[in-house]
Formats: sequence, structure tokens, C-alpha cells
Amino acid sequence: MPENPGLTPEERSLRARMGGYAVAAKYDTRKTTQPARDAFMARFEREVDPEGVLPEAERQRRARAAKRLYFQRLAWRSAKARRAKVAGSALAPSQTAAS
Repeated sequence: MPENPGLTPEERSLRARMGGYAVAAKYDTRKTTQPARDAFMARFEREVDPEGVLPEAERQRRARAAKRLYFQRLAWRSAKARRAKVAGSALAPSQTAAS
């Protein structure tokens, strides 16, 4: 994707946000994103039932649980990374003073 040298990162962000709002104003975003949401959920269905032998209701129940687990792990890793970043920045001033 070519960069527009005349725009700052903040301006590019605003421009992208305006594009998102323009799409939302013209189309039902639930419909436009449905294929992506279906594909994402299919990933979890394949994970919990690779052979496709479970009844549909059970496969969907397990897939929802696997999806919750996925997002819980993301949240846990994010919190861990933030904690490490704070701990690292707390050490940074004393490390630079010792140099």
C-alpha cells in the first residue's frame, strides 16, 4: 500500500475512520462482515470437531467455549505484556542513572 507523504499518522487514522463511517452509512455492516464472522467461528468448530461427528448443537456449544477461551488467552497475554512493560519502564530510569 503506497504511503501518502502528505498525511501524518493521525491524519491517516482520521481518513480511515471516515472511510469506515462512510461504509457504515451506506451498508448494513452486520451483513458485510457476516462472511468473516462465519469463517472465524468455523475455525473453532473445526478445532473442537475436526472429523465433524458431533451433533450441530454440541459442536456450536463447544465452538463458543473455544472462542471464549481464545479471547481470554488474548486478554491474559495482553495484561502480562502490559505488566512487563510497566515493570521495564520502572527500571529504565535507575538503569540509565547507573550508566
